[in-house]
Amino acid sequence: MPRKSQYRTKQMIQLLEYLKSIPGEHLDKRCYRKLYGGQQQRVLLARALCAAKKMLFLDEPVAGLDPEASEAMYQMIRKLNKEHKITIFMISHDIKTVMTDATHVLHVGKNVFYGTKEEYLTNSIGKKFIDIGGMYNE
Repeated sequence: MPRKSQYRTKQMIQLLEYLKSIPGEHLDKRCYRKLYGGQQQRVLLARALCAAKKMLFLDEPVAGLDPEASEAMYQMIRKLNKEHKITIFMISHDIKTVMTDATHVLHVGKNVFYGTKEEYLTNSIGKKFIDIGGMYNE
């Protein structure tokens, strides 16, 4: 069993590798407190990757980010899912992104729905939510 300090060293090396893989940011050489919101979110995501190899739970990962930073974060999440085969469970109120990227939807509210994105679009709960929000158009 590795000693605690060895485990931390291994995690730090992984974190630095993930941070170096983010194009144009050089986050591995910067102080966390001096980063912008989107950069801080990407560092936190990289830290989570050190502990999770197959699955990530993300709660509103783009909350408080400007549109450009939000898109950069979503691109990073898509890359993790597609290229690294990491399963992503994401809580989001961004219906457009959910309908673009999700394979399954869990809608929790007055009524509950769980199923594929296609089933959600044809279900009365999904139809009502999308019609009210007017946020998703194929």
